[in-house]
Amino acid sequence: MKTIRRLYFYAVAFISIEVVLWGIIGLLRSILNAEDITNNATNLAQALALIFVGVPIFLIHWAWAQNASAKDAEENSASIRAIFLYGILLGTLVPVVQNLLAFINRTVLSTVHLSAYRAVVGGSQTWLDNLLAIIVNLLIAAYFWNILKANWVSLNETENFAELRRLHRFVWVLYGLLMTVYGVQQALTYIFSFPTGVLGDIGGETAVNAMALMLIGAPIWVYSWRLLQDALPDSAEKESYLRLGLLYLLTLGGVIVFLIAGGNFIYSVLLQWLGEGDAWLEFIRKLGGPISIALPFGMIWAYYSKWLNQQFAFDENLPRRAGKHRLYAYILSLLGLAATVTGLLSLFSVLIDLTIGDAYLGTGGLSEPLSGAIATLVVGLPLWLMTWRPMQAQALTDTDTGDHARRSIIRKSYLYLVLFASVIGGMVAAGTLVFDLVNAALSGGTTNFWTDVLNELTALIVFIVVLVYHLLALRSDGAARADVLAEKQTQFHVLVFDHDGKFGEGVRSMFAKRAPGVPVMVFNINEKIPADVKADVVILPGSVAFNMQETVKAWLRSFSGHKLIVSDEAAGVFWMNDLEQAADSAKSLAEGQELHPQSSKRTTSVWTYIAYVFAGLFACQLLFGLLMFGVSMVAGF
Repeated sequence: MKTIRRLYFYAVAFISIEVVLWGIIGLLRSILNAEDITNNATNLAQALALIFVGVPIFLIHWAWAQNASAKDAEENSASIRAIFLYGILLGTLVPVVQNLLAFINRTVLSTVHLSAYRAVVGGSQTWLDNLLAIIVNLLIAAYFWNILKANWVSLNETENFAELRRLHRFVWVLYGLLMTVYGVQQALTYIFSFPTGVLGDIGGETAVNAMALMLIGAPIWVYSWRLLQDALPDSAEKESYLRLGLLYLLTLGGVIVFLIAGGNFIYSVLLQWLGEGDAWLEFIRKLGGPISIALPFGMIWAYYSKWLNQQFAFDENLPRRAGKHRLYAYILSLLGLAATVTGLLSLFSVLIDLTIGDAYLGTGGLSEPLSGAIATLVVGLPLWLMTWRPMQAQALTDTDTGDHARRSIIRKSYLYLVLFASVIGGMVAAGTLVFDLVNAALSGGTTNFWTDVLNELTALIVFIVVLVYHLLALRSDGAARADVLAEKQTQFHVLVFDHDGKFGEGVRSMFAKRAPGVPVMVFNINEKIPADVKADVVILPGSVAFNMQETVKAWLRSFSGHKLIVSDEAAGVFWMNDLEQAADSAKSLAEGQELHPQSSKRTTSVWTYIAYVFAGLFACQLLFGLLMFGVSMVAGF
């Protein structure tokens, strides 16, 4: 209930302050622009309406939030409050940056005698529009920055705010980096256009826009990234999954866009070599498109892959460290395999057309499909081999590392995803092949019959080969894993302390279902424990743990293995997962409520799952935007 109430007040406060902010900006623009206030009373009326409606709503809700934060430590350190404060900083400082970029961009364009309307942003604005937006947003940002600083001083629990501060810095890193990359891309595009005139000629706006983007974006990226790097001595920063996710995003985004641009570069070269016949100057200009994308994104890949490997090294748990690296390798392997299969199918299609001798090949239509197929294959096959072969070699070893690799959920997901895609692709190819054969038999033939049949047959063979290869890898993993695990289980001994006969039988029956290979010994607590008993783990009920006999207690003191306590129906005994659950249970008892035995499984708040979902969607959206940006720059749309 508190969370829903908190969400309501902060959401309304956020929306209303944004309404007031832009209402003030609109009002000041109308007042200071005499022509606007004379000719367009609508803007003035709209600004006044936003202020009159937004101010009281904001003051009421913000006053409640401040009052609740001052009285309740939980409210003061709530995640929603942190989201609001850091969100309002983004909502005010990003417009400051955009208006500063627009002002600088238009100023430089005017200086070199180019139209201000060609600015990358804010082409139709004036310096007064930008100045007012910067001042008002900075004033609001300064107020909430002081609120945030005071909040940090009074925090009892800093985890929520620390995580949101980290996310806030990451957003600025991405924001500054994307502006910088776009600026570099525009600069390279201008260079490869081989300008012959001065900067003020038509086309010079590309260079001006590039300079403005780099001038604003680069300092933001450097400063934000420096803040994150300076926080590395903190163990929480080293262990942050948010930092790991950002490094995955930047590294994978960099390599994917780099490979797409590299494929377009190879395609253009092959097209020229196979007889496209462009003049060399025009050919170099065409290469400028993919080079302008590949160069900045290749630098991102090279730079952040170094930090990603360092982030892996921070994890002292070797299996977990290997799993993080495995995720990166299998994502690239999957992309490489998809490109390889696509390239193979395209290449076989070209060869089939060439063999049968379709008419379009005689008119010069061979160069484009052949160049595309070879370029895709040249990019995809090395990527798949460089990532898949080390992972496969690791899984084939008989060491603990190989065992962990074979049992990895990441490897299983990769193999089953490839099997799924192969089966679906094979089904489509087989179904289309059968349809064409039956249709030809019934109707006496179709146009391009042999071309279609051979293409479908080739696709079916390719999917079958991929399916069989990965199926053999999966079966090999299963066989090796079964042997290793069976041997480990037989050498692991479980000792169960029983007090009523039922508990021991219950443990035996559960082990027979869940772990039949693990030896289980049951001893009654009233019996003497043999001196030569061998055990790696001890299981005992909670009632015995609270009322333990001296002989059992003395034996457990000398036992160095793990002790597993299972909750039973002991009167008044409830097992808590953590201190938060203990506090909530004590509160329920104080209110006269009954407690029920708790599950040993740790529960996670539904809001945590919601946060994870939105964080994943946000990361996917950023990655998709990054990919589309690269594709659009190369494709020219």
